[in-house]
Amino acid sequence: VLVLGLGLTGRAVAEALLRRGEDVRPVDDRPEGAVRRAVSELGLDLVAAPEAGEWPGLLAGCDRVVVSPGVPDAHPVFGAALQAGVVLLDESDLAADWDARPRCAVTGTDGKTTVVTLVAEMLERSGIRALPAGNNETPLVVAIDDAEAEVFVVEASSFRLGHARSVRLGPAAWLNFAPDHLDVHADLDAYEAAKARIWEAIEEPADAVANLSDPVVRSHAPEGATGFGTGAAACRVEDGHLLLGEHRIVAVDEMPRRMPHDLLNAQAATALATRAGALPEGCADVLRCFRGLPHRMQLLGEVDGIRFVDDSKATTPHATVSAVNALPGAVLIAGGRNKGLDLTPLGGSAPRAVVAIGEAADEVVAAFIGRCPVVLADSMESAVAQARREVQGGGVVLLSPGCSSFDWYSSYAERGDDFARVVRELEQAR
Repeated sequence: VLVLGLGLTGRAVAEALLRRGEDVRPVDDRPEGAVRRAVSELGLDLVAAPEAGEWPGLLAGCDRVVVSPGVPDAHPVFGAALQAGVVLLDESDLAADWDARPRCAVTGTDGKTTVVTLVAEMLERSGIRALPAGNNETPLVVAIDDAEAEVFVVEASSFRLGHARSVRLGPAAWLNFAPDHLDVHADLDAYEAAKARIWEAIEEPADAVANLSDPVVRSHAPEGATGFGTGAAACRVEDGHLLLGEHRIVAVDEMPRRMPHDLLNAQAATALATRAGALPEGCADVLRCFRGLPHRMQLLGEVDGIRFVDDSKATTPHATVSAVNALPGAVLIAGGRNKGLDLTPLGGSAPRAVVAIGEAADEVVAAFIGRCPVVLADSMESAVAQARREVQGGGVVLLSPGCSSFDWYSSYAERGDDFARVVRELEQAR
């Protein structure tokens, strides 16, 4: 079995295959020290950065290729495998072959991790042992080693869905759709087609949990889907309560998180969790105590009447516009490394001012020029200082970049942590 990409998921796949007596051929296009060490510890010989013409030879003697998340659609492995008749797999294919326990799932451009977390906690509160897995720190091939898990709650990225031989998930929720990952997918249509695979294996239409307020999601939803996001949907907000059918789940004012996007996440999680076996009371308990995840509209603190909010996980314009709409009048810090997206939709939001950072700073400036004051910053310290000057008199400074972090940082979490560090230093200097 050839394993392409030896990051977290690829290493887990290689280990799982070796434990099952399979021969493994590890290949990585950009192997760093940690990858080389990990492969060496497994007793394998790494093939590093092969040229396109080497792929037919690499596939000789292989009957399967497991492609790690993030391998671009244009990679030569896909054409070479097709020509050689070698089966292409995602790690989820292996997990489904090896383990038959239920796997409910969540996909969408934004909000996946939050909804997966909510669903898993709702199932746990209902007495069902649930384990989040997939596009997080626990690959599915690792999650299935947990003998106590009764159901897996899978965060299903477009990479995983697009590369899978067969998608065996259900019930499954599709949260929203907006341009993303165009540095990986061939085009927007390919990204949409990958997302739409989420419902391939549902047993009945109601197992498709669909945001009916999103036109793309709605266009793919089967007749009889469990809808959310509109006043007529099965799961909705009405008269100050979150409802599922005619059953009142929880009063909105009891929920610590109740911004517009929070309410959509709550509806999606409630609809999916109940389809997977959760009780309404378990859903309500979780929504009453859930305070969000790090780097997702996280209030860090207040200094001199200015509140600082970390939304570093917002790596698309869609996510940033949602954040600014939830905090009108905020000073926005935006930018980073563009993922091949059109950043002009950022200009559809209405911040008080914008501080543009990172490689995409000029594109951020272009999106907002003539709409509000825009300044440039060359570090997080400078960005926060500039934002404080723009928000004098009180208000909100919002880090919601709309881009990936990989120009200045190794992850969105590191970017958010750096923002938090600067805020802490302001607090300590008072």
